[in-house]
Amino acid sequence: MKLRNLTLVLTASLSSLVPSAFAQNWAAQAPPYGRPDATVDLRTVEGAQVVKGEWRYSDVKIIEVDSRGPGPDLKPSGDPNKTYDYTPHAGEANFDDSKWEVLDPTKLDARRAGGKVCFNWYRITVTVPEKIADLSVAGSTISFEIVIDDYAEIWVDRKLPTVLGQSGGPVVKGWNAPNKVILTHNAQPGQKFQIAVFGFNGPISKSPMNFIWVKSATLDFYKPDHGEDYSQ
Repeated sequence: MKLRNLTLVLTASLSSLVPSAFAQNWAAQAPPYGRPDATVDLRTVEGAQVVKGEWRYSDVKIIEVDSRGPGPDLKPSGDPNKTYDYTPHAGEANFDDSKWEVLDPTKLDARRAGGKVCFNWYRITVTVPEKIADLSVAGSTISFEIVIDDYAEIWVDRKLPTVLGQSGGPVVKGWNAPNKVILTHNAQPGQKFQIAVFGFNGPISKSPMNFIWVKSATLDFYKPDHGEDYSQ
């Protein structure tokens, strides 16, 4: 096969693979694009009240635990060993945060978690209202977006879905980058969503001297006929 033809074949093959991988990563986030039709600022008392939300907070502790090394199946089925875990696992089902500290929404920017290599949880349950200003919410798409200094993972209703190659959405987007997840594409008044945000200080290998805090936290509402702009 001539070099030119071989190049064309390879280019065509790669072009068929890249969109698939890109689409998979894109689908993991799949938000509507462009300006939302309404926004609720969850860092305000009024915003939290609109969705009947209450922020709760906990530091995270790193603990030593019993485990096992890799076995022939490449799973932790080998010899007993010691490793590390964290507590609490506040994204899991039936987690009780009733004894956690209740936060003033206007103080989400307070520096927390002790500094250096540290982690924490912010949790809030939101209830879909009938209206946001003049927008009737029924049938709309709702996204939750948060910016944590420095990294975040987002559990919604006790789930943290992942897709190979994913960046953002429920998993880390980047240093001080926004994480955005879709709560629903068909909102119904009275519907509830339990949101748990795991924050970490970073860059971790730098053992930073700063702390963890919330830079922004919003619910964005898009009407059912909201156009999608994939150029952004």
